[in-house]
Amino acid sequence: MTDHPPMPVAGYTTQSDARLAQVNANKEIEERVLRILDDLAKVEYVDKRWLAIGRTHIEQGFMGINRAIFKPQRAKLPGDA
Repeated sequence: MTDHPPMPVAGYTTQSDARLAQVNANKEIEERVLRILDDLAKVEYVDKRWLAIGRTHIEQGFMGINRAIFKPQRAKLPGDA
């Protein structure tokens, strides 16, 4: 198993192959769902407001799932010990 260096974002840590593979699989599923929503947005009778609310919740859900896998930590600030 290979460890990958953290993303250049404060709070992110080294990630394993397994974690990267899982998040990438999640991103593929998310993209497929978002494309379905893109198509629904073109349908006249679809309520765009509710569609936007649903899309936001789906995006937040995937973000939460991926954060659960990557487990980012609190960012260090200048002056922290």
